[in-house]
Amino acid sequence: MRKHVWLAVALVMILPAMLFTVSCSKKVMQTEPVSTTQPEVQKASDDQAGRLQEDRLRAEAAAREAARTAFVNENIHFAFDSFVLSDQAQRILNSKADYLHTNSGVTVTVEGHCDDRGTETYNIALGERRAESVKKFLVDLGVSANQLNTVSYGEERPIAMGQDEVSWAKNRRAQFVIN
Repeated sequence: MRKHVWLAVALVMILPAMLFTVSCSKKVMQTEPVSTTQPEVQKASDDQAGRLQEDRLRAEAAAREAARTAFVNENIHFAFDSFVLSDQAQRILNSKADYLHTNSGVTVTVEGHCDDRGTETYNIALGERRAESVKKFLVDLGVSANQLNTVSYGEERPIAMGQDEVSWAKNRRAQFVIN
């Protein structure tokens, strides 16, 4: 029995000592404070600048496409049997001249159109006078004549099919096509 007591006392003494030494034997590692080094800051800055550059380029491309679409979609309308440019037509052509100055590499075909009243020969000639009237106005505003071509379709390509004044007025136009 003495043997067992002695063993119990030894265990009681050894067990806490082992627990104490194991729990205190943590390795103390000295850690450096986390800091962002110069290359990491530069990389983050470059990434942000790259994203900003991409966003700016996308916005510029969208603006160019919007200007191009507006340029093509806005027609010049004429009075019946006339190739004289109205005040409104001149305002539209001023903005088109600005577009052509900004985009000097762009070439454009000015198409002359008429309503279906009159003979085919007469309408082809009137469409040509309308296209040439637009071209002359743009050249007078400083647009290079090399950027502008003209063609007349007369009554061949209507955009409105009705036989009323509203439809005829839509068909009496100069239309722009970017080449």
